[in-house]
Amino acid sequence: MSLRRGRRLVVAVFVLLLAGCVGLWLLGGSLPERLGLGSGGLALSAQPKGGDFTLQSKNGPVRLADLRGRVVLIYFGYTACPDICPTNLAYLASALQDLTPQELDRVLVLFVSVDPERDSLDHLAAYGRYFHPNVVGITGTPDRVAHVAELYGAAYRKVPLSGSAMGYLVDHSAYTYVVDTSGRLVRRLDHATSPSRIREVIREVLAEN
Repeated sequence: MSLRRGRRLVVAVFVLLLAGCVGLWLLGGSLPERLGLGSGGLALSAQPKGGDFTLQSKNGPVRLADLRGRVVLIYFGYTACPDICPTNLAYLASALQDLTPQELDRVLVLFVSVDPERDSLDHLAAYGRYFHPNVVGITGTPDRVAHVAELYGAAYRKVPLSGSAMGYLVDHSAYTYVVDTSGRLVRRLDHATSPSRIREVIREVLAEN
């Protein structure tokens, strides 16, 4: 990653974090109290096993089974997330930007919204594009999302916000799941894994297949 691009990434993440902190201050309560982020999100709900699934995007159904031949990175979050999601997605986008065009053709990020009540497909599409064209926002009914989250051990829960127009935030685990070109879950990346490490993992998985 170039020095100039790195500086832009740091500034973008800082602005997003600052906006989130200000918003939470206006709502009342500290960041850890509101989001439960003491260690970067919730722990896994179960040992991830992975598996195929189908959820909806603005452009129609997205089936993991149809993405064979690509390395797929799966992240569970929601668009109103003030901290964890924009940080991770900014890092993922930075990693994608430094791939070659040939590598990029074989990589996709799926942003799975765990807040389908508020995250419309149009909004998810715009949110994903804001970070990178290869970030695709998807979701489904609450039951379908819960099923997919169970496959990957992703945990999430609503955190009520009394007296706020937002109604609630969503506390959630913050792992990125790496699925290889044959559809197998092969890696799990921690919250705020660096772009350089993400890029390294992508290339390792591409080379293995």
